[in-house]
Amino acid sequence: MAEGQSVSDRGVRRIFYFTKEKVSSDWRDLAFHLGFEQADIDNIEGKNRDDKSRCMDLLEEWLKCNGDRATIEVLMEALSEANLQSTVDGLKSKYPELNAPLSRSQLERKVDGGHLPEKKGDRNEEDMSIENAFLGSMRKYYELRLTKFKPLIWNDNFAPTIDDLFTELNFSSGNIKRLDDLFNSNTSEQSVARRFILIEAEPGGGKTTFMTKEALDAVSQKTELGKRHNIVLLIRLREVREGESIEEIVWDQCVDETTEGVDAQSIKTILQRNPSRVLFLLDGFDELHPKAKADRQAIPKLLSGKVYPNSTIVITSRPAAGVQQYAQPDYRASIIGFSFKHVMEYIGQYFTVVGNQDLAKTLIGHLEDDGILRDLVENPMFLTLVCVLWEEDQAIVSAGTMTGLYDNLQTCLIKKHCKREGVDMPTDGIPSDLGRALLQLGKLALEALLRKEIQLDIAEVERKNVNWVLLLKLGVVFSEATASKLHPRRQLTFAHKTIQEYLAGRYVASVVLNHDIIDLLKLTTVSNVLEHSNLLQFTCGSSDSRAAQAVMEGLANISSKKYEGLQVENVTKLDWPWIPRQEACKGYNGFARLCLDILNERMEPGVLQAVRRALPFMVSHNAINSRQHAALKYYIQNIQPSAQYLHKMALDMGGPSQFVTAQVLQFLEQTFQSPTPGLVLDLSLSGLFLGAPELTERLVSVLKHVPGLRRLNLSQTYQYAPSLQPIIDAFSHTPMLEELDLSWMDLGDDEIEVVQAGLKRLPHLAVLHFKADIYEQEITITAEGMSRLAHSMRKLTGLRELDISSNAIGDDGMEHLADVLPIFTAMQILVLAQVGMSIRGLRKLVHALRFLTGLLKLDISENHIGDIGLECLADILPSLPAVKVLELRKTGIGDKGMSALVRALPYLMELQVLDVSENHIGDSEIVALVQTLCRSSSLDKEQNPLVGSHVKELDFRENIGLTAAGIERVSQIIRLPALTTLRMSTYPEVLTHLPDTAAMAVADALHRLPALERLHLGYISMEPAGFQAVVQAAEEHPTLRKLWYTKEGVPEGVDTTASCLTWSRTLKRYSWQKVPEWMNDPKAIFQMIAGAATTLMSADFHVFGTNVFRPK
Repeated sequence: MAEGQSVSDRGVRRIFYFTKEKVSSDWRDLAFHLGFEQADIDNIEGKNRDDKSRCMDLLEEWLKCNGDRATIEVLMEALSEANLQSTVDGLKSKYPELNAPLSRSQLERKVDGGHLPEKKGDRNEEDMSIENAFLGSMRKYYELRLTKFKPLIWNDNFAPTIDDLFTELNFSSGNIKRLDDLFNSNTSEQSVARRFILIEAEPGGGKTTFMTKEALDAVSQKTELGKRHNIVLLIRLREVREGESIEEIVWDQCVDETTEGVDAQSIKTILQRNPSRVLFLLDGFDELHPKAKADRQAIPKLLSGKVYPNSTIVITSRPAAGVQQYAQPDYRASIIGFSFKHVMEYIGQYFTVVGNQDLAKTLIGHLEDDGILRDLVENPMFLTLVCVLWEEDQAIVSAGTMTGLYDNLQTCLIKKHCKREGVDMPTDGIPSDLGRALLQLGKLALEALLRKEIQLDIAEVERKNVNWVLLLKLGVVFSEATASKLHPRRQLTFAHKTIQEYLAGRYVASVVLNHDIIDLLKLTTVSNVLEHSNLLQFTCGSSDSRAAQAVMEGLANISSKKYEGLQVENVTKLDWPWIPRQEACKGYNGFARLCLDILNERMEPGVLQAVRRALPFMVSHNAINSRQHAALKYYIQNIQPSAQYLHKMALDMGGPSQFVTAQVLQFLEQTFQSPTPGLVLDLSLSGLFLGAPELTERLVSVLKHVPGLRRLNLSQTYQYAPSLQPIIDAFSHTPMLEELDLSWMDLGDDEIEVVQAGLKRLPHLAVLHFKADIYEQEITITAEGMSRLAHSMRKLTGLRELDISSNAIGDDGMEHLADVLPIFTAMQILVLAQVGMSIRGLRKLVHALRFLTGLLKLDISENHIGDIGLECLADILPSLPAVKVLELRKTGIGDKGMSALVRALPYLMELQVLDVSENHIGDSEIVALVQTLCRSSSLDKEQNPLVGSHVKELDFRENIGLTAAGIERVSQIIRLPALTTLRMSTYPEVLTHLPDTAAMAVADALHRLPALERLHLGYISMEPAGFQAVVQAAEEHPTLRKLWYTKEGVPEGVDTTASCLTWSRTLKRYSWQKVPEWMNDPKAIFQMIAGAATTLMSADFHVFGTNVFRPK
């Protein structure tokens, strides 16, 4: 061993645990004497939940920052200076070797001061001078480069400061309006980590402007973000090249090259010296060169925490650009554009700068009347273009399409150019030299887009004989020296990426009739298609409608492969585990919106037919923009009835809370203005307030125009008999209705009577939902109500799905239901969870189940049937071989009942989901369950498959008898090839400790579960080695995305940065079972009840913006 190694960084870490335990709440004093500044101390305090964790974080940070200089001698000296001598004495007692005298080399280092930590005052003057020069240069560099905002490159006179034109943007996340809000104690939880923040927006949505503003405010310390981080590094990712280090990128983009003493090495030293004070603002991940995205490149290493792990990162990107493949963001938000209030402010500021306030008033008035244009200007870039056009010629603003707006902008620029150059503007087009140059530029723009670049090398442009000087005069591009000091070159930059896409779209439209659009744009997947959505819209919006048809035909070829066999249920039936959750489903909504955007650009029969070929069915919702809504209306109004082909559509109107009932009804009224006999519609109105007759009458007028209504979801629409009656009466106009959802409504006797009459009008009804909430609702279906419903259901012989869960029908109601169930021989899904059923009701149910041989799902959770009940059910399970989902959660079953179920499992060879959680099952029967699922079936002699070969979800969590030994044994034997979700959390009264042998068994089990995506290990604790083994196995698993674990069970000092780790509910959630102290005070109870009564008597109910009195 080298001299002094025992007291080097190898040895210092081994005393951290003892130090942390002894120092605890005095960690701040120790931090001061270790050289930490107040801001660093505050940062450590905010990141950790208790003093011991903060102390450990402090020690690790100190070691990381000081390396070889972080020795035991330095730490003990700091402890003594902090008046923590008892800790020093304890260390010497626990580690006797610390009492030995220092070696010669250690004494020399002590005399030289080389071992001391770097306090602010200890840094030599040269280091301080370089750091100050770096910070000063960075601040000045930003102020010179960023303060002047130039949104219109072709107008040199219009160069206001960013403060003149910048207004707050709307974020998709509640009260978050700025990055600052994430670090402000008034708007966010300080305990939540904020290291990695992803902000997404569509092109032109304001990402770059937003980041620029944040950078300027941060370096000026106007914001909380700036106060927490004294090093603010704004990096335009499009300038980053393969092979560059973070320090080289910073030098390249954040400081002036003439700053003396600042180079990549000194920047590295500065960043390492201030690990938690560094803020990276990374702008435009979607513009990062593909080669710079490789795993070992600088930006991926930064995102994944391999370099500067204690820094804060904010990154902007277009949606779906792939940021998450490197790390999961701690916070994610979307810039969704300007509200109309912000639009008015922006217009006012714009025309104040140009000196014509009257135009601001007229433009605002025009926007109030033009819904399509008002929708366009939510995008800041489009709003700027509209302001330019309004200033030039108010008649050309209302284009109605995105392409039309850019066409008018191009015409405006060409007119200005012709006027400046003294050239006549043709009446039927544009000057030929300009037209030729623009098409040439469009080709180069397309090539750059496919390379994911927005700049053109001037040398390359000149080689292509493009008249780029003419294009500069026109104003669609501008010339600049690259911002990179490492790779200086002259380049052409488009005024905005959407202008690049527009010019590329014009070129594609000119050649697409002679080329395959798929080959031309290298489109191989729907993801590629969505990535080029703007380009495709501009292509289809060109003057030649044949181009739009050619594009849509190409998209139809891609969609026919991607969406072959896709049905509406794949998108709407999210609770059917046996329907594959294909990747196709994830992109289908976006693809449908793109088709609507294209249809809006070119509303012509040929394009409409191509859209229909590209979409197996239409999906939409009330949150679509007005351009998409216009296209949707055109789509519906031009449906041609056909006996051979019916047009299917799923329309979800139960959107975010800001879409109040009046807006939804207006949307529907505008969409279905006349009868649509060729349309089959699935309509969801879940969550909207329809509890007044005047509202439901408006809905009825819509339903009368949709005779092909197939599905109607009225769940939680606050209906009572008077408002429900008109809808039920309208069923005579919708005889094809197959699915009706009346869940979460107070269905009392009057409402049941209304529903009874309606069911008689629906001969084709196949799906019926009456799900309730027995804890929240005052009124649910009773045994008497079930009796009346059962009588009216007798003619629904085609019923295949019934959900009556959480209604208090009890055993008597079950008897009424069981009497009618045998009629429903087509039944596939039966949900009877939490209906108050006991063994008596179950026996009736079991008798009826014998007739439902095609049953796919049975859910009787939260009914206390006990072991006897499960034994009765197990007896008839062999007669239900098609069952795919069996849910028995919280049914009071124990080992005896579980043993009966295990014996029946070999008959359920199609089983995909089994839930026996929150019961009284012990280790032996849980092990027997898993053993049975993992053994070969004796019933199939030829194929010999595993009993559980199809099982996707297995849930035996929170069983009282489940112990560490049971988890270990299960982990040793489990091997299920299709399993995606395994829940084996223990009972949540106390943490169950897994020894290393059990933890290692869990880690080994992951290799035998190749499809696993989610693993739940809640209310469990482990040793550090076992925990790290499980986490490492989870991280290395090819499909595992989520490892659920309870925070209290995390061993001290282990790494918890794994992307798969997700924190489950803590033991604190069970604290409600303890009686609060105030309940022992009768006076407090009386005051609470009296206050509540006063509130109820004086207030009416406020639902979705409408004040209503709840009917008695």
